[in-house]
Amino acid sequence: MLSRLPARVVALRAKVFEKVNGDNALTFPNDQVGPDRFQELYSHPAANGRSKGAGLSDLFWYWLAPGPEVHQEHLEAGQRYDDVARATRAFLAGSSADLSAAATRCTAKVLDEVLDGNVTEVRLRELMMPVWAEYFYEVVFGEPCPRHARDLIVAHATDVVTSLKCTGLRHPRRRAQLTRYLTRRLAAVRHPLPETLSPAEQVHYLQGTYFNTAVVQMSEAMAHLLLALAQHPDVAARAGDDRYFAHVLDETFRLYPLFGIAHRITTADIELDEHTSFPAGSVLCFSYPAYHSTGYANPEVFDPGRWENTAARNEHHIPFGVAANRPCPAWRLSPVVMRASAREVLRRVTLHSSVAHTRSLPSRGPCLLVRDGSTPHRRLAWLRVRDRWEDVWRSVVQLVLGTAMVLHAHRLRLASDYFDTHDTQGCPVRH
Repeated sequence: MLSRLPARVVALRAKVFEKVNGDNALTFPNDQVGPDRFQELYSHPAANGRSKGAGLSDLFWYWLAPGPEVHQEHLEAGQRYDDVARATRAFLAGSSADLSAAATRCTAKVLDEVLDGNVTEVRLRELMMPVWAEYFYEVVFGEPCPRHARDLIVAHATDVVTSLKCTGLRHPRRRAQLTRYLTRRLAAVRHPLPETLSPAEQVHYLQGTYFNTAVVQMSEAMAHLLLALAQHPDVAARAGDDRYFAHVLDETFRLYPLFGIAHRITTADIELDEHTSFPAGSVLCFSYPAYHSTGYANPEVFDPGRWENTAARNEHHIPFGVAANRPCPAWRLSPVVMRASAREVLRRVTLHSSVAHTRSLPSRGPCLLVRDGSTPHRRLAWLRVRDRWEDVWRSVVQLVLGTAMVLHAHRLRLASDYFDTHDTQGCPVRH
């Protein structure tokens, strides 16, 4: 009975979240728009509304605060979005050699601090958080990250991802500590900031883009990658081959996509054909896990070999979104730095883990880092038992806290109230 509880609670949580958008939300792929037309709809010019008019926006804004109104993924189309996207491209640019060297250096620094014996137990997401805090501090400021700043970034990013996964409540005061630090450092950034944003909004742009989304997503991505390598030693043994490593990344992103649901609001009527249309104001929810599970033999199996005779662009595979509708701005940077970071880890240790590997990874990826190449069987047995027990009580915690935050977000109406008083470009509306 207990073994089935987590799955039942997850299903119940999904029903709670489905209620957020009411009857005007549609999740794809479905019977109306299957996987073969998923990208066609996702890429439609009218599927471009971001936050205005969707109940789900109140929930995402709640989790991403402070400053969700200037978060690049949640800005409506227009001059402010264009300015922010241009600034982000400048910060994330660089040669592959320079990007890789920085990732290797930051990974090595954290490993030097963490490895304290022959076998070190870690949670992979927590291992990676300071790595990417260091990395993106250098991206923004062009200098090494002070330990005080790293601690603020990690605390902020951890609070965001913990609340997103409903394993803990959010703590606005904890996040505000990083806001105050960035306010003091605003003049020291290495590239021009968007001029259409006020100084306070520029701080929130930095905090949301680099020290929230970038740190959280890269830490999650690396946790999935390293856990997959820990549980497939034959794959880890071939990770030094660049071509094969690209297949490993493709398979990791396919099976464990970082995005769960991307929601868009239609800004005009969409008519795909005479039988398939969506009126303006519809909330379209695009499910990455569902889409990534279609079109493959044994889609639930982690198999980098499936990419030997095909390319990701030819398959149901959009780990960074679709080019026509706000792809992740780190689509080029991420594979480069993930490869460099993973290889530095594998150069130092072998990875072992016996825990469940799910897309949401609320366990944070328990793993053993072993220096002498041995296999710690007893420690692995203990990890397996503990993981099963944690999964049971954590699923109940997620249901309770997730429901509480959904209700709180609905009451605060962060996105709804914002668009009641501002237009889509952030200008005050006169009533």
